Amino acid sequence: MNDYENAIEIKDVTKRYDGFTLDNISFNVPKGSIMGFIGQNGAGKTTTIHSLLNIIPIDGGEIRLLGHDHIKDEDTVKERMGVVFDECPFHDMFTAKQMASVFRGLYAGWNDQTYQQYLDRFQLPQKKKIGQFSKGMKMKLQIACALSHGAELLVMDEATTGLDPVVRSEILDIFLEYLQDESHSILMSSHITSDLEKIADSVTFIDKGKILLTGYKDDVLENHTLIKCSKGDYALIDRNDFISARLTDFGAEVMMSDRALAEQKYGGLVMDNTTLEEIMVYYVNRQRKEWS
Repeated sequence: MNDYENAIEIKDVTKRYDGFTLDNISFNVPKGSIMGFIGQNGAGKTTTIHSLLNIIPIDGGEIRLLGHDHIKDEDTVKERMGVVFDECPFHDMFTAKQMASVFRGLYAGWNDQTYQQYLDRFQLPQKKKIGQFSKGMKMKLQIACALSHGAELLVMDEATTGLDPVVRSEILDIFLEYLQDESHSILMSSHITSDLEKIADSVTFIDKGKILLTGYKDDVLENHTLIKCSKGDYALIDRNDFISARLTDFGAEVMMSDRALAEQKYGGLVMDNTTLEEIMVYYVNRQRKEWS
């Protein structure tokens, strides 16, 4: 059952729409890890997730989930996956109790006891209609359903968007608990990079349908640096060495993706550690090169 190295393998996947192309993207989610999938709204995160779930057909490339072909073995794979969407897909007229009956019919591995434990933990009412739930309650209900049939892979599409910090923190703790089992893996798309900084092992950054970087989060953060300097010093930095630069009244802040090169060539300048959010912003502005 578990004889695979990567929970998700996406290789050279292309999907063309009028005005948008998912452009030959490739990345892997190693088994037993959580990958943060980051990018602006409209960058291609949801298209990628819908592709791997076979909600939309791809135009080229290959996707393997838990060692299986995502189309040929779709039923086998989906039995072993849990999915949480930004918008709750459950009908407003159902109750949490009725959702158990629905999922019991869908998944051979459904466990009523596990589901009940999550409902209790999340303090979700059994008999109240889902239409009367808050956004946070709907998200917790989706997570309870996703985690109650023994799923090895969780796929989350903007699962923490619009939730207050306390609820977000609670949900992140659940994910970390889930990952204590080394056969469990998570792909979590989000533009709330601070959440991913807390829990992700690796990150993949997509922009305008292209993968800009993918790798272990700590390596990505360690390799990037933000140089803060005067305009005079900025004029001496080779434009080929940096991703983009934010110009201010006082000087410049310059993002470089090769800290070793930065230290070798510009060692006299102030070099700060950076965040995923800053990296994302500087990459998004890479074509402008200079911005303010």
